[in-house]
Amino acid sequence: MAIRRQSSSAASLLLPPVAALLFLWMFGGGHVMAHTEIRNMTALQKHVSFFDRNKDGIITPSETFEGSVAIGFNVTYAREFATLVHAANGPITSPVDAPLPHLSIYIENMHRGMHGSDTGAFDVKGRFVPQKFEEIFIKHAKTRPDGLTYLEMEDMILANRDPLDPASWEGPQIEWGGIYNVASDNDGFLHKDDARGIYDGSVFVKLEEKRAFFSS
Repeated sequence: MAIRRQSSSAASLLLPPVAALLFLWMFGGGHVMAHTEIRNMTALQKHVSFFDRNKDGIITPSETFEGSVAIGFNVTYAREFATLVHAANGPITSPVDAPLPHLSIYIENMHRGMHGSDTGAFDVKGRFVPQKFEEIFIKHAKTRPDGLTYLEMEDMILANRDPLDPASWEGPQIEWGGIYNVASDNDGFLHKDDARGIYDGSVFVKLEEKRAFFSS
């Protein structure tokens, strides 16, 4: 799976025009504010709010890049990740009157970026569904009940694929693969608590703090 190798070619091959726009935007001008208070956020909004580094309700490509490096992605992969995420979610979450080129992600509209072939642990409004989260481990955690191996995670991703919606297959690979790459333990398990933290963004804070501690 390319996400684990942190390939340097995926974004440049798939989205060169978008990549160029992203680099211009990273070093370009500012944007308006669209602040959403954390207590009023859905789980999905909390899931992405870690990457809103200045907490203005809008995630720019440069903020996603910065946040990705902060949780442990290498610079090349973080750049590609930002490219793919913002190419997919920027246009559909941006209000019509937002500044062009509509590459920033507006947290209040994050539910518009939901895709198929997922676990169902977010409902259509981005709220957390505990029963669906528990099903991940009931169905796929075969080695130990509180953690997923890489192969078990892959089985879960494949089991959730919608055969009528192949365009949605890549999203879970990128999301789960990236988290497994930085959050799995030395024995190769993605723990249930960390997986739960994916859904409210708390695992990203944990990873950033851990990385800061070991680099200090």
